[in-house]
Amino acid sequence: MIVEVPEDKDPIMYVWGEMVPEIGIPASRFSTSVYEHSTLGLREFEAARLRIAQVNGCIFCQDWRTERDGVTVEDGFAEAVEQWRTTPAFDDRTRLAAEYAERYALDHHGIDEGFWTRMRAHYTDREIVELSMCIGSWMAFGRLNRVLELDTACALPSHFAERATS
Repeated sequence: MIVEVPEDKDPIMYVWGEMVPEIGIPASRFSTSVYEHSTLGLREFEAARLRIAQVNGCIFCQDWRTERDGVTVEDGFAEAVEQWRTTPAFDDRTRLAAEYAERYALDHHGIDEGFWTRMRAHYTDREIVELSMCIGSWMAFGRLNRVLELDTACALPSHFAERATS
């Protein structure tokens, strides 16, 4: 990790909750609200979230699967997100969510009217704003965790197993 965390502290809880509580705690509330209050469908939500996780390189975010009422996206969904341009597994909304996330993160100046025309054919203005806020949250906080190397402190067991065999 880039910052020093006492051995008896959970790195995420310490950095977000104790080091800068005036910023970290409200930021955590924003991050949580994205999951608790999103009205977007699970597939488009996860396509955008996973694309940002892939761009950020956040190990924890790539492992995470959002669950709603006991439902998660199918196995292989993350691989489909990597191939969002060509995968037959996505409908137009899901494909656009992944595309928007990638463009938002890598080329926000290149988002043109043609893209917005396609988005408006499948998303309402309210959904576009909601998706934009979700993407912004994932980009900022996933990147923060990756840059400070906190993503490995909160990695799911699958990555610990992979690192142990590498």
